[in-house]
Amino acid sequence: MGDAPGGAAGTGAPALSPMWSTRDHGPLPWMLLLLTIVAGTVDAVSILALGRVFVANMTGNVVFVVFAAAGAPGFSLSASLFALAGFLLGAGIAGVLIGRCGDRALLLRAGAALEVVLAAGALAAVAVAGNHLDRTDQDLVAALLALAMGIQNAVARRLAVPDLTTTVLTMTLTGIAADLRSRNRGPALARRFLAVSTMLVGAAAGAELVLHGRIAAALAIPVALLAIVAVAATGAERGPGAWKAGPQK
Repeated sequence: MGDAPGGAAGTGAPALSPMWSTRDHGPLPWMLLLLTIVAGTVDAVSILALGRVFVANMTGNVVFVVFAAAGAPGFSLSASLFALAGFLLGAGIAGVLIGRCGDRALLLRAGAALEVVLAAGALAAVAVAGNHLDRTDQDLVAALLALAMGIQNAVARRLAVPDLTTTVLTMTLTGIAADLRSRNRGPALARRFLAVSTMLVGAAAGAELVLHGRIAAALAIPVALLAIVAVAATGAERGPGAWKAGPQK
């Protein structure tokens, strides 16, 4: 079997197109879906526990910086600025990784490994502080998580798996609406629905735990998922696969 178009052997029936080509992307899609859950979870934690700050979605965070600077109640200017700075630094670190890693599996492994360390650091900070995070604790956790998300966003951008940015859904939702309107209900629409669904799963899990006073448990989810991705990417990097060089033209 494979990813070539055409009917099933001897049946004349049209083959179903896969959501993602295994030839071009190998196991990357399911690993990036796990990272999408991570992004949903950490943003739920940051919004609900760190002073209304985004750590994965910088569009929203820039707006929150303006709200906080204008004196709107409930917004933390320091946490938003720390998150913005951390995200930019993380993206810069990922830029270095992109220049040094020779294939996509190696890049994902390196990025996920760094994210595990950063997310574990945020988890440790919350565990030490308990559920009563002061402003310094909030700033530190926001910076660590945003640093991890900056790495993740830049790595996902370089991996270039269709509809899997892992942190931003604006264009994904635009694509869903446009596809439904044009009655284009092929693999691209399924991909986009899956990306949105995994983000919602992460956000729901994070919100449920934080609202029940279990911030550390909420952060344990991204730590575990990032560790799974790092291990899986290590195995993928050791195996064969033309997909590691990038999509075939």
